[in-house]
Amino acid sequence: MNEIILEKKLINIRRQIHKFPELGNCETKTTKLIENVLNSEGIKTKKITKTGTIGLIEPEDKKPKMCIAFRADIDALPIEEKTKKPYSSRYKGIMHACGHDANTTMVLGSAILIKRNFSSSFDNIAIKFIFQPNEESAGGAQTMIEAGALKNPDVNYIFGIHVNPQLPTGTIGIKNGEMMASVDKFEVEIYGGGGHAAYPHKSKDTIITASEIIMSLQTLVARGIDPVEPVVISICTIQGGTKFNVLPEKVVFSGTVRTLNENLHRKMPKLIEKIVKEKTREKKLKYNFKYEVLGYPLYNDKKLVDICTKSAEKIVGKRKIIFIEKPSMGGEDFSEYLRFVPGCFLYIGSKTKNPNITWHHPEFDIDEKILLTGSKILSQIAIDMARSRTKLS
Repeated sequence: MNEIILEKKLINIRRQIHKFPELGNCETKTTKLIENVLNSEGIKTKKITKTGTIGLIEPEDKKPKMCIAFRADIDALPIEEKTKKPYSSRYKGIMHACGHDANTTMVLGSAILIKRNFSSSFDNIAIKFIFQPNEESAGGAQTMIEAGALKNPDVNYIFGIHVNPQLPTGTIGIKNGEMMASVDKFEVEIYGGGGHAAYPHKSKDTIITASEIIMSLQTLVARGIDPVEPVVISICTIQGGTKFNVLPEKVVFSGTVRTLNENLHRKMPKLIEKIVKEKTREKKLKYNFKYEVLGYPLYNDKKLVDICTKSAEKIVGKRKIIFIEKPSMGGEDFSEYLRFVPGCFLYIGSKTKNPNITWHHPEFDIDEKILLTGSKILSQIAIDMARSRTKLS
């Protein structure tokens, strides 16, 4: 397919998705568009969750020796768009402020390229295209996996791509090993107190107790954990009290826990609850503790990083490959897939003139030239994986 024609097609697809953004697990129009694009190219599709769908290219007359997958997140955010572009969101209070419209388009573009131009290269492998809902609210990847996204045929390797407004446009950011942190959320309710503000000695103070717990959590990070192991505990909400002179009966606070170490990740719930239990027992108060794992550390496989790097170099050249030095404490539920199969997660640079406009900003947008570039890189990865399959076995 002529690259100019394909680029126009990809831009149109991206703008359609951008104009009609949908929140997690509500992506019905987005999924329908994805299915229409794939079906029009002769690619089989199967919806495996309410709004999650799979595209599949596989040999017709033989069992594939290997299956690789490309994953795209398709959901938008509850943000009012302020870009004032002709393709701005038509839905009040919802926009693609994280670039999932672009991620989806690049995976669709790779499917088009693979189906049209490179089918002869894949006589022994199958290629899946996983379009996952609900990445932003977490749980989307887990739901897709439970619904069989990595099965029938079984996926051996998986790849993901995401726009990155912090990298120069058209560059590729890649990192071997630890790339992103786990993300967990927790909530603590302290109750059984209350009383008159004038007589604190006759009351049980839930606010003071909550404050002590919060400060102790920071001491846990600073003094209870090896300083070479990054851990971030952030308290993001606190609710307690209804009147200036009444000590509240209860206080509720919540936050996130992030780490790059999977062993430490497993220990964090007990370490946090131990502090909560000790402080509330000391003050003769009661507590409820909730802890939820939203995502695991994202770890890129070294062999796949090498292949992806060489594939990207063939499209953009060595000078546009950026090897990321430090992992991010942000999270990405692509890590869920990596619990089951090795994979590699890439960034494609989409930096704009204003460095303050980044992910989740109401003026977030991309340079649409990256759509074709990203599509070509993913399709090149597929070609190189097909050629290297014996080396990875």
